[in-house]
Amino acid sequence: MKLRRAPHRNEQETIVALIDVVLFLLIFFMLIGRMDATAPFMVFPSTARTGQDLPAGGATVAIAADGRMALNGHEIGPAALEDALAEAVRRNPELVVRINAHRDAELRHTLALTGRLDEMGVKDIVLIVTPKEP
Repeated sequence: MKLRRAPHRNEQETIVALIDVVLFLLIFFMLIGRMDATAPFMVFPSTARTGQDLPAGGATVAIAADGRMALNGHEIGPAALEDALAEAVRRNPELVVRINAHRDAELRHTLALTGRLDEMGVKDIVLIVTPKEP
């Protein structure tokens, strides 16, 4: 009995192995690469201080959830608020302004106010926050 060898077929080269290598390289570089933008200089974010008394004196601005504002417990419009704060800063250049914004208030109200306070020359702005419960 004579045994025949199976005819030799030229199998096409598969690129599955190459695809696996490329996939592994892609995952590797995604894991070691930084995906966030970094600042071109050192940045040390502010730290929150809890359990301390608020600074005495100064002015307190309250911002409601719907954007209404109050100065030292009295509701006031945005233009009148700006005038009152500008006058207070003229009288006391070291004025401390506390901002107590409702947690549902839009950030645009707080940011606009802090920008105006900065333009007026206010050096100390205290943002009143509620710490997260453990």
